[in-house]
Amino acid sequence: MHFSKTYSQLLLTLPPELRESAIQYRQLKKIINQIVAELTSLGLSPDVLHGILQPTPAPGDKGKQREGSPPPHTQNTSGPRVIYELAHVADHVEPRLRLCLDPTDDPPPSDEPGPSSSPPKAGPTITLPVPQEVLRTALGASIPPEQPGNALHDGELADSSALPAELIIPLVSDTTFFRTLTEALNSLAAYLVAKRGEFESTLRHLSQDISSVSRPSSHSSSFHPHSRYSDDPANVSVSSHTLAITSRSDLDTWRQIFQLYVEADIFQGHQERFRGERDIEDAEARLRTFKSDLEERISKGALKLRMKQSRAALKTFMELNTFILDLRKFQHVTAEATRKILKKHAKRTALPLAPDLTSPFVVRPDSQEGALVLSRSSTRRSETLSLSLLLVQALTETLLPIIPHIDDYSCVICTSLAFKPIRLRCSHLFCVRCLVKLQKRGEEHCPICRAPTVLSADRSNVDWALLNFMKDWFPLEAKKKLQQNEREAAEEEMQELGLDVRGCMIM
Repeated sequence: MHFSKTYSQLLLTLPPELRESAIQYRQLKKIINQIVAELTSLGLSPDVLHGILQPTPAPGDKGKQREGSPPPHTQNTSGPRVIYELAHVADHVEPRLRLCLDPTDDPPPSDEPGPSSSPPKAGPTITLPVPQEVLRTALGASIPPEQPGNALHDGELADSSALPAELIIPLVSDTTFFRTLTEALNSLAAYLVAKRGEFESTLRHLSQDISSVSRPSSHSSSFHPHSRYSDDPANVSVSSHTLAITSRSDLDTWRQIFQLYVEADIFQGHQERFRGERDIEDAEARLRTFKSDLEERISKGALKLRMKQSRAALKTFMELNTFILDLRKFQHVTAEATRKILKKHAKRTALPLAPDLTSPFVVRPDSQEGALVLSRSSTRRSETLSLSLLLVQALTETLLPIIPHIDDYSCVICTSLAFKPIRLRCSHLFCVRCLVKLQKRGEEHCPICRAPTVLSADRSNVDWALLNFMKDWFPLEAKKKLQQNEREAAEEEMQELGLDVRGCMIM
């Protein structure tokens, strides 16, 4: 199947707004045909250029020339030559042929006035001998017609002193090709700037919505951050009654949603066996799995979105992830279409491959006011980010910190919530049950830094502020850990009394 058909089919899988910003691949193919006709009229048909630029390979040469490498230069350096160059004039690229008729000197830079006040900056050039028919076509009557017995060979002129040192031949169709392609990429860049602004605005509103529907009990009117009867921090307590938040907040539901999202690793891998941006197929499969798992949990009642605002926020959250995936697809198909059309341009016209064009999907970290900065291939890879990756980072860095993650407040010994939290003099944190067990075994050193701080810990080492924070943001986990601690403490007390704790017997 031709790429133009594949390209059209791939665009049909994307939203209409992205399809309208795609480059016109078929239009560029038609312009390439016009370039071939223009070069043929100058006597530089693709067959002529192929014969000059692609010499017969040596018997020992194997394989094709590496794609993207410049064509080999001819070894003949005598006589007039023609140079193909890409000059940057004003805001566009102007391909042209420079006929150098003086074989002794290098071609001087052009000082002809142009649309720009600064002299045009030449791009990559390629030099080749000028066939006699090209000189006749370009110079017209300047070269006398061949007379019998006085034939002119390629590169020989009848009266070189009467001819200019060089002649510039602008390639109109080639200019149209690069203008059309660069305008399409610039238009796409402007569109992506606007979409990035819309994405960030939607993300800010979504973070506010999730914050309002997942508030802890401390945001209720019944909460008092201080005690009117005592200054003892132990008396300042947050109610762990779960009904205080379950009827007015979807805190635990959003914590589970974000936990599933982190475990899905949709767009980026964070595991040891794979780190970095995932390919499109893998990301699409992971997003589909995450969505189906979420819908299954909601249908079974494992996840309950009690508030209408929560359901709207979840829909927006999924739409943002779908947009990032569509952007990844669009980025891939646009890059492939650009590469294919430039390769076809070089193959059909036999002109050298053009330099890398600006990419509308590449962003520099030092971009100002959130605008995209297009970077060329000279920019080091470490200094740029793809737009889709930048949006993924914005999504995770904005939404995930809204709800504290339980792993950030877990005990390193039992790996569950560090409740009640005991902070040793070395500043390391453990739950009270694990610390009591260490003290009963007579272990003096901190399990993390080996400082002798365990046996000296007492009630004054309780981190009351963190304890209330855990009861506020992790009410279900705090209640479960408190019940577990009480059960373990009772079992240890029964064992110390010599009683069997495996069960009760009724006599």
